[in-house]
Amino acid sequence: MNGRMPRVAYFPDSFHEVNGVAHTSRHFEAFARRRGLPFLCVRAGERAQAIIEDGSVSTLELPRGFLSFALEKDLRFDPAFLRHIPLIGEVLERFKPDLIHITGPSEVGILGAGLAHHLGLPLAASWHTNVHEYAARRSGWFLRLLPKRQSAATGQKIEDLALAAAARFYSVARVLFAPNPELCALLERSTGRSCYLMPRGVDAELFHPAKRTRLPEDREFILGFVGRLSVEKNVALLAQVQEELERMGLTNFRFLIVGHGGLDGWLRERLPRAEFTGVLKGEALSAAYANMDLFVFPSHTDTFGNVVLEALASGVPAIVTPDGGPRTIVRDGQTGRIVRDEEFAAAGAGVLADPARHARMRQTARAYALTASWDAVFEGVYAAYETLLAPSEQVTSAG
Repeated sequence: MNGRMPRVAYFPDSFHEVNGVAHTSRHFEAFARRRGLPFLCVRAGERAQAIIEDGSVSTLELPRGFLSFALEKDLRFDPAFLRHIPLIGEVLERFKPDLIHITGPSEVGILGAGLAHHLGLPLAASWHTNVHEYAARRSGWFLRLLPKRQSAATGQKIEDLALAAAARFYSVARVLFAPNPELCALLERSTGRSCYLMPRGVDAELFHPAKRTRLPEDREFILGFVGRLSVEKNVALLAQVQEELERMGLTNFRFLIVGHGGLDGWLRERLPRAEFTGVLKGEALSAAYANMDLFVFPSHTDTFGNVVLEALASGVPAIVTPDGGPRTIVRDGQTGRIVRDEEFAAAGAGVLADPARHARMRQTARAYALTASWDAVFEGVYAAYETLLAPSEQVTSAG
């Protein structure tokens, strides 16, 4: 690169929505702006073909059309998004990127990958969502119709096929990024490409124990959850946790549920003492975290778990499963617990029954979160870009 920073055209699946891809993408753009890096973000949004320049950062925001359909409450897919190719091509020609970085097989990511191939640009891709595991869990309605043995085998086959399809898509990139070492190893095996760690950071000033607003006389324990209320997040386990705690004779607790999704109504029926806030952002979200006593996150499919890190930064120990990214954040017995589904209630009761242990966990959780910096995450990404660009430059100079 002869000492200059690479010009990056970034095509995220999601930016304005409430999910891990969007959260990371917003921080990535903010990092580029803070550092004065040449950065173009091409994304879907509500603005009508808006081109915005803010210092070193340029944004091309394009609307989805009437053919788009919902994947989640705030996540859509537009099969006609290709109509924007002429405008994107013009913007890319002016920006002159050194590489294109996509985040997944959405219409935006597919378009970015196609343009990288067409323009002869190196392609980087980051894996944010375990689409293969989502596919298996979203097929639960069908699998329940099959005999038990056949259901398990069919579920595994769906997961294997989805992983093979995703790996085929990601293999078009020259380098990959993933949020935990296990996923990096899986991607390297399935795609034959190098994979670099791209974990997550946290705003430790926004998410802070001092944001707690509960009154001293409020002696109930608050068990919290933040995220999409959907089957792949395994949120049905929250109802089971409530039942098991009550069977233990514990009634001095309530749930605080932040988020929305298809299982909202189902949970409201089964958690009558829970507070459902819907989606929260900013100070309202940080206060919600700080007001929790334990964070209960039963997902098996999350690749990292931004919300777990935000809980830890708020001084809230987290209970997570042994699967996926959250277990790489939590230190069992120190910042929370890593347990199987059937152990969630007992683990929570054990922590809350020991005030001294709970207090130590709160302090240790906060201390760990202070080591997680967004700047360090994206500095690592730019270091990996150098390895992506070096080979092509060597070929060019040799010619």
